[in-house]
Amino acid sequence: MRRVLKALVLTAAVVCVGAPAQARAEGYISPWAGVNFSGSDGQEGKQAYGFNAGYMGAGIIGFEGSLGWAPNFFGEANDFNNHEFDFMANLIIGIPVGGTHGAGIRPFVTGGLGAINTSIDVPGDNFSNTDFGYNLGAGLMGYFSDHFGVRADVRYLRTINSDDKLDLGTGLDDFDLGGFHFWRATFGVVIR
Repeated sequence: MRRVLKALVLTAAVVCVGAPAQARAEGYISPWAGVNFSGSDGQEGKQAYGFNAGYMGAGIIGFEGSLGWAPNFFGEANDFNNHEFDFMANLIIGIPVGGTHGAGIRPFVTGGLGAINTSIDVPGDNFSNTDFGYNLGAGLMGYFSDHFGVRADVRYLRTINSDDKLDLGTGLDDFDLGGFHFWRATFGVVIR
């Protein structure tokens, strides 16, 4: 996973450096930390980490990749090993209040499709599942200078293609993968 993160950060950095200035295009990367809440299976307050990397053509409409990882998503590591991992390809629409250079803010909405992976390893059994999913969200980027700022957003993530059931005998009986969903609030820096 570290190799994937390094490759995505390097790609985003190349996009940021190589973006043509005349087109007023804007590439960015945004590492973040967050918390999951209001989900389908008890992940209230579970920590999450990841980053977004994107490109805004003319500063208003663009695309971004979003990568998230939540260790101990279904319970504490002392009970059993588990995690949630998601990768989404999103459309992002944001209005740059104050322009695309220098200090300013940009409220945005985003949404897209991708994959959501869950993994649970209990004594004697291991379960890993990757489902097609989607995410919808909104947030705000605030810039202090041409290249540095902060970003906060809230997203809803949900799987859409599985109707399997999982009985682990660990209090997560009848875990409905087709109905797997949760919210995530994040905060991080943004470098453009």
